[in-house]
Amino acid sequence: MIDVSSPSLHRLPDQLRPNLRLVFVGTAASTRSAELGHYYAHPGNRFWRAIHDAGITPRRYQPGEFATLIELGIGFTDLSKSGAGMDHQIAAEAIDVPGFRAKIETYRPRTIAFTSKKAASLFYGSPSSRISLGRQPRDGWVAEVFVLPSPSGAASGHWTLEPWRELAEWIACER
Repeated sequence: MIDVSSPSLHRLPDQLRPNLRLVFVGTAASTRSAELGHYYAHPGNRFWRAIHDAGITPRRYQPGEFATLIELGIGFTDLSKSGAGMDHQIAAEAIDVPGFRAKIETYRPRTIAFTSKKAASLFYGSPSSRISLGRQPRDGWVAEVFVLPSPSGAASGHWTLEPWRELAEWIACER
């Protein structure tokens, strides 16, 4: 078992640049992702299959290829860049919503997609039960916001590809 609080544990770098068409936003790296240095790296995670099956990417990428998606206009970040593990393992003080907002305001992607209701609830400061999946009401912020069901294998009971397809349709129209 890896100590998720260890300062030596590798963290995932942001994959951001100005004007991306889409940025995926998680709560924090999973333990496996932190170990390997790749986003959504656990074999049970549906992320890579979902973005292909929904039509967001032209082929199924592997976790180790995450950095190449920036050439497709797709970036990655997390609300916590210092924590790793399952959402309930991330210390509240490791969540940096103001830092995340500053990144988005700096890089100004057209769309952001939270890859769990938990990440969205932390961003909005609202319980997960009040967060709906799919495109969120426009509130004048710099980016369109989508909330997706968690692709984690631990969240299997709430899995549906439909919000991912809605996101794919939206970004296809935004090109």
